[in-house]
Amino acid sequence: MSSTHGPGTPGTKPATPGTTRIVAGETGKPQRKRTLEISLAVGLALLIGAGAAVASVNRTDAAAPVAATPATELKLGYFGNITHAPALVGVSQGQLAKNLGSTKLSTQVFNAGPAAIEALNAGAIDATYIGPNPAINSYVKSKGESISIIAGAAAGGAQLVVKPEIASAADLAGRKLATPQLGGTQDVALRAWLGAQGYRTTTDGGGDVAINPTENAQTLKLFQDGKLDGAWLPEPWASRLVLQAGAKVLVDEKDLWDKGEFITTVLIVNKKFAAAHPDTVKALLKGHTESVDWLNTTAPGEKSRVLNAVLKESAGAALPDDVIGRSLQNITFTADPLAGTYRKLLQDGVDAGTTSQADINGIFDLTALNSVLGGNPAGTNVSAQGLGKD
Repeated sequence: MSSTHGPGTPGTKPATPGTTRIVAGETGKPQRKRTLEISLAVGLALLIGAGAAVASVNRTDAAAPVAATPATELKLGYFGNITHAPALVGVSQGQLAKNLGSTKLSTQVFNAGPAAIEALNAGAIDATYIGPNPAINSYVKSKGESISIIAGAAAGGAQLVVKPEIASAADLAGRKLATPQLGGTQDVALRAWLGAQGYRTTTDGGGDVAINPTENAQTLKLFQDGKLDGAWLPEPWASRLVLQAGAKVLVDEKDLWDKGEFITTVLIVNKKFAAAHPDTVKALLKGHTESVDWLNTTAPGEKSRVLNAVLKESAGAALPDDVIGRSLQNITFTADPLAGTYRKLLQDGVDAGTTSQADINGIFDLTALNSVLGGNPAGTNVSAQGLGKD
């Protein structure tokens, strides 16, 4: 570090750094001194300039963005639910691995969204299929830094199923209900719906109706044992309680939405991973859209066979044909995340007490999806509805 004494500093004379005072009529000796000083000044300036140029190059290199490259590995999460069929099919049929090429595909199965979000934020996975409300909650909590929704996967396929003697919302006072996990999409839907019916709930299981977040397989057993009065569940669990445990449908969630359209499953990615590996994200989306196309064009029998095989592997048991059939009738597989529903989804989370009011503009990045769909003869662009890039 250098310091310069300015005018008025004790023990120095006022001067202008880097200049020489010339007086008319000086002799040659002072002139030679001036020439030497000028030469030295020029040399010093050249050295300083060269050093600055090197420093500038080094700073430029340090600030230059790292070139995006395909990831060595993509760690993907999903659930063992029919609502996650694009993942189940894409993994088992090979659409995802084929499009990822040299990028290794690793997978992890979750029970519900909040656990998948925790794994995503911890770096244990890079992308996941998930319900919309945990995605919204993560985006809100991180102030937009954590995730991007890059595609839809499934719409529909969630119901409140209850004991046969429960005829209406009025019969739910003092009852015990279940959802897959606190803050998950079905948990939010149940809490918001109960609030609209005049019931108070709390996130610790208190209030007028007790809500106990429970793993889906355990929910089925508890209902069969008479320890639960009902549950708001995704497929195939709603169908399993109806067909295997004698439950009845009290609320089909499609009846609560305009045109019966509501998103159940989306595909999200960690923002840092997406920024570092955009080609890998695009490859993931190619496999994803191929999987969605397969689900929408394959004969029901073959579709059920493939899904049952992978459910047996990921969830531990195959399902009866009637359960698979009922589940598939309730679901639409689509790459469109139905962005127009997200303001209501956010408000439902606020009303349920599981998220905070916030601006979710920017939650979608559908540019890679639309690029993929643009190369698909049957594909059409999807819109972020003003909540991000498309």
